[in-house]
Amino acid sequence: MKYLPKFFLVVDLGFIFYWLITAFHLIDEAYLYNDYTNPILVAWNWSFFPLDMAISGSGLFSLYLRGKKKEFWRFWALISLVMTSVSGLMAISYWAITRDFQLQWWLPNLFLFTYPMYFIFRLAKS
Repeated sequence: MKYLPKFFLVVDLGFIFYWLITAFHLIDEAYLYNDYTNPILVAWNWSFFPLDMAISGSGLFSLYLRGKKKEFWRFWALISLVMTSVSGLMAISYWAITRDFQLQWWLPNLFLFTYPMYFIFRLAKS
């Protein structure tokens, strides 16, 4: 579990950073997903915002509890990991259904879907 805090910091702060640059339209258009200006896709993208903020909040809260040596940190870590995996799976499902295979969107979401599995099984065992 020594690597879990590093993953949480990168992912949770990464979500916050992504939503800040998305809100302020700071992503170069070359890196945006197809049909980015379509209002339906804008709504679809923003539908992830509450989930991603819940992931960041629960992950960072679990790190806080871990630092305070509270065993309850595992509960919040597990919640964050499951939601992270779900977020990645939802995005990948969408891209697969639309047959949009842009690596710059698939790779981060495959990472979000798969990395939590290792830690979920470790937390479930302990």
